[in-house]
Amino acid sequence: MPAANVRYIVDDVERALEFYGRLGFALLNRPAPEFAMLARGELGLLLSVPGVGGGGQAMPDGRLPEPGGWNRMQIVVEKLDDAVAELRAAGVRFRNDVVEGRGGRQILAEDPAGNPVELFQPA
Repeated sequence: MPAANVRYIVDDVERALEFYGRLGFALLNRPAPEFAMLARGELGLLLSVPGVGGGGQAMPDGRLPEPGGWNRMQIVVEKLDDAVAELRAAGVRFRNDVVEGRGGRQILAEDPAGNPVELFQPA
């Protein structure tokens, strides 16, 4: 797994795999129908369907990620709880609490403009 990835929320993983395959991405792992990991060189691309596990889970207020509005960079960290504590102390805003999915634990921080950045600790 690359050290930094981009996650795209997609409506249909199969269609997305076909599209990104045409762009030179290779499938690395597909542990579930609603999720796939791809790579093109050093670029990791994670595809998730909204409303299902991991990166597609609903936020505490019920909002679901959707294509176009929840695309984000993923930063892999060794100790998620330590990273969250450090960022909270610096005043960083989070969209949710830590959630667990099939592959690990994650949380969405917001940059100063409100863009989401996912912090992820692999299982």
